[in-house]
Amino acid sequence: MSTDSAELDDRDRAIVNAFQGGFPVVRDPFEPAAAALSDHGIDITADELLARIKQLDEDGTLTRFGALINAQEIGGAATLVAMHAPEERFDEVAEQVNAFTEVAHNYEREHPHLNMWFVVSVADPDRVEEVLAEIEDATGQQTYNMPKKREFRVEAKFYVDGPIEGGTVDCSALGPDVTPSERGTLTPAELDLVLEIQDGLPLSSTPYADVADAIGADTDWVVETVKRFDAEGKIRRVGVIPNHYALGYTENGMTVWNVPDELVDEVGPEIAGLPFVTHCYRRPRHEGVWPYNFFAMTHGRTEAESERRIEQVRDRMADYWDVDDEDWDSLFSTRILKKTGIRLDERAEANTVAE
Repeated sequence: MSTDSAELDDRDRAIVNAFQGGFPVVRDPFEPAAAALSDHGIDITADELLARIKQLDEDGTLTRFGALINAQEIGGAATLVAMHAPEERFDEVAEQVNAFTEVAHNYEREHPHLNMWFVVSVADPDRVEEVLAEIEDATGQQTYNMPKKREFRVEAKFYVDGPIEGGTVDCSALGPDVTPSERGTLTPAELDLVLEIQDGLPLSSTPYADVADAIGADTDWVVETVKRFDAEGKIRRVGVIPNHYALGYTENGMTVWNVPDELVDEVGPEIAGLPFVTHCYRRPRHEGVWPYNFFAMTHGRTEAESERRIEQVRDRMADYWDVDDEDWDSLFSTRILKKTGIRLDERAEANTVAE
């Protein structure tokens, strides 16, 4: 696996920066994508671009290539949960929590009390409380549910130093004109599409045609539906999905803040506007245990860079209210305990209605 972005040459860096979104949704996407790079001074053919992305995928620089699906818009529910795992039982508790198929991610984080943080994903929103009760029964530890009350930003893009500034190449305007539907549910055909592309698109010159063949659909329908899902928010973006650890972003800081309630809606967009903030939410407090109602996730390539970025968040916060040391904290992850990703199968199936 590639472990340092310094191993990438200029063309690799250009590709990573250019296409973390905005990849063409057309029958033959690599031709216009290569042309767009050429317009920005990167001389590359469609075949060479495909080969480069294949290599980046194979060496672990990318986690995948394709559509990043917005699970929230597909169906079901997900929530962030915190727990205290006693030091002498930590590994045992982690194993018990991870045994639940509903647990998608689980991290150990630096905090004197709430040292285990995991995501619960379910097809039926009413099932969340049941799963938490089952986890409490299994572990003997109390859970603290912190569902998202408002999303200000979810855009985990990780750029590297290179010949193209991150995000400046955008081919999303290409392809068919689409009209977002008013439906909150999926059709059976749309379900097949979601399940086929949730782990990425085929790395071929005709990825959408390959998807169409796999699900027995028409290629034009696949292209139009992916494009419409993007417009509807069911897909967050289409392009390369980097492995941020491989790009050197090893410092993962979850900053948490006790923002005055009347200021959250004003402060949120300002913090979300900082380019290094990848996730930004309002979440509930838990009296006597957890005083924070605002989460902003930052990433850095060194501890010093991460600290500078956190300080920038604090400076922006201080423009709106008098921030004391007791009003915020930063929880760095020390260990990945589980990371299977949010599986959409059950959530999407529960939200599918026959036409």
